[in-house]
Amino acid sequence: MKNNYRYYIGIDTGTNTGFAVWNLIDKHFVAIQTYKIDEAMERVLSFHNIIGLSKIFVRFEDARLRKWFGKAGREQLQGAGSIKRDCVIWEDFLTRKGIAFEAVAPKNNRTKLTAEAFKKITGYEGKTSEHARDAAMLVFNS
Repeated sequence: MKNNYRYYIGIDTGTNTGFAVWNLIDKHFVAIQTYKIDEAMERVLSFHNIIGLSKIFVRFEDARLRKWFGKAGREQLQGAGSIKRDCVIWEDFLTRKGIAFEAVAPKNNRTKLTAEAFKKITGYEGKTSEHARDAAMLVFNS
């Protein structure tokens, strides 16, 4: 990933989409939220329109790159299929809009942190959901 972008946007795909924006210059989070997929896409477009295309880079967790499933039951595997579909939607959306992005394998992101652990690591004091924290870890200290 090149460091000529000012803002890095992390997306944790799923029904509740984690969304985080890291300001590389000032080294702080601009946003850490949870949205529905269409709302998260609108937020990315807002940054695209306000900040400019050359200043943002999106990283999203791509379930299609998962190589292991452990002892997942039928419901979990169906949920994984839904998340994989969301990954395709994100990839198509970002490609169509000309927004630079990287799909990240789940194993390459530090996920499922408690709120307390997240605060310790990042120094972020605001309220967060698990999905928002996962998105934030995709871009923290990019």
